[in-house]
Amino acid sequence: MTFPSARWLRRTALATILAGSSLAAFAHGDVVPHGIDTKDLPQLGTTWLATNPYLADADTKDKALKIGASGFGQNCARCHGIDAISGGIAPDLRKLDNECATAKPAKREACTTEIDGYFLATIRAGRTRNGAVYMPPFEGILSQEAMWAIKTYLVSRREKPF
Repeated sequence: MTFPSARWLRRTALATILAGSSLAAFAHGDVVPHGIDTKDLPQLGTTWLATNPYLADADTKDKALKIGASGFGQNCARCHGIDAISGGIAPDLRKLDNECATAKPAKREACTTEIDGYFLATIRAGRTRNGAVYMPPFEGILSQEAMWAIKTYLVSRREKPF
């Protein structure tokens, strides 16, 4: 019976470690944020809006929904889950507007405005806790149009529709 040489064992161990570490680096796919092409949406300018402008018009909403679905898939799904169904790493964004959905119509508008503000603040600045980044900031990477398109997609995925 012959035993492998120490040199062979070292090389095999090193190759296994390197292969494992490179696979781990690709386990979550490309984690670099991607810009979103929003040229087919009405441009919103430099002043940040308080509520989602793409929900009022059906044609614009459909365009924003398609763009937002793609943008969510490229930038958000790796943490918030495919089709916004979280696996527990990050919040399940289908539940973001649930309180608004169950509010009486008189309070629904104020609730929606508040949640839109929370959404926009979070996506723009990200979230950190005790110095650890839980969500990266997307301001400067995603335009206002892209952020509202993603929100339009999330509205379509809402657990409790209005």
